[in-house]
Amino acid sequence: MQTVTQPDAAAAAAALVGSLIGGLIGYLLATIPLYGVLKKAAHPDVPAWGAFVPVYNTYCLLKVVGRPWWFLLLLLVPLVNIVVLVVVYHDLSRSFGHGAGFTVGLVLLSFVFLFVLWLGSSRYLGPAAAPATPRYA
Repeated sequence: MQTVTQPDAAAAAAALVGSLIGGLIGYLLATIPLYGVLKKAAHPDVPAWGAFVPVYNTYCLLKVVGRPWWFLLLLLVPLVNIVVLVVVYHDLSRSFGHGAGFTVGLVLLSFVFLFVLWLGSSRYLGPAAAPATPRYA
C-alpha cells in the first residue's frame, strides 16, 4: 500500500482549487454576455441577474424571445435540442432586428455574437415569436 505524501496532497489540493477557479471564470465569461442581452432587452418578467442561474437563464432567454417554458424540455431531447436552439437563436436575432445571417453567427459563435447584441447598436424590438397583432388601415 502506498502512502500519500504531503507534496502529493498539496498538489491535489492546488489542482482542485485551480480547476474550481478556472471553471468559475469560464462560467462567468459564458454568462456575462447573456446578462448584457437580458439587461438590454429589459423584459418586464425577466431579471437580468437570471443569466447567472443555470437552467433559469435559459428560461429567461425563452421569455425574451417569446417562446413557452416547455421549450426547456425540448432542449433535453438529443438532436431535437439542436433544432430548438437554432429556432431560439433565430427568434433572438429577430427580437433585436437582425436576420438569418446573424442567426448563423449566433449558432456558430454565440459567445461573440451575444457580445455584439449586448454592446452593439441593436435595440430590443420585442419577442419575435409572439403572435403579431393585426394592423388595420
